[in-house]
Amino acid sequence: MPAATTPSFAPLYLQIKQLLERSLEQREWQPGEAIPSEMDLARRYAVSQGTVRKAIDALAADNLVVRRQGKGTFVATHTEEPASLFRFLRIQPDEGAPVAPVSRLLDVRRGKPAADVARLLALKPGEGVLTLHRVLEFAATPVVLDEISLPAALFRGFTRARYDAYRGSMYGFFESEFGVRMLKAREKIRAVAADAATAQILGTAVGAPLLAVDRVTLTFGERPVEVRRGLCVTREHHYLNELW
Repeated sequence: MPAATTPSFAPLYLQIKQLLERSLEQREWQPGEAIPSEMDLARRYAVSQGTVRKAIDALAADNLVVRRQGKGTFVATHTEEPASLFRFLRIQPDEGAPVAPVSRLLDVRRGKPAADVARLLALKPGEGVLTLHRVLEFAATPVVLDEISLPAALFRGFTRARYDAYRGSMYGFFESEFGVRMLKAREKIRAVAADAATAQILGTAVGAPLLAVDRVTLTFGERPVEVRRGLCVTREHHYLNELW
């Protein structure tokens, strides 16, 4: 006989949170747009206003919405800088306040993914990737070399010219131009030595120590939509993470 199972029931506010996440994923409310009031949502879902408030608090904790005192609750967006920029940018200068780097795209390629990239992006056989190489410059000095792999099906129409014409962060570009929202990321960090090609781009010596940051970025439904490796020069910069 199969083992007996006991059904599990999520708290009501988490059920409402899931319904709101579905509406956000389906872009019922656009990034930067106000969502309905707590009272309106309570009527919509036939629950108490307190339940809706707890659901929205949970969404805010996940950085999906932003509360603004006296104005309402708005869909979070990567186009709101610098707040959204520094949420994902962890490389900071040793001296002075955090600053936004200049992003310089080196090339854009389409092709078949390497086996590890296909696995991390959960791609099906035959699905292609878009691979970007870019440099992040702080005070006109190259500090980070990124290799970014994206599911090609989600980024049709991506060109270097289109990216260069956009004014804002890369994640803002993904969101506004392709409707792909980067919600959270998992990172692994290790020390590596610079090879000749990387050393030339970053202006360092072959064999110099670099910080390698491997990231998998997720959108709604825990779906992976980006695999990134950043190689960072740490002579005057460091990786900053805040633990709560």
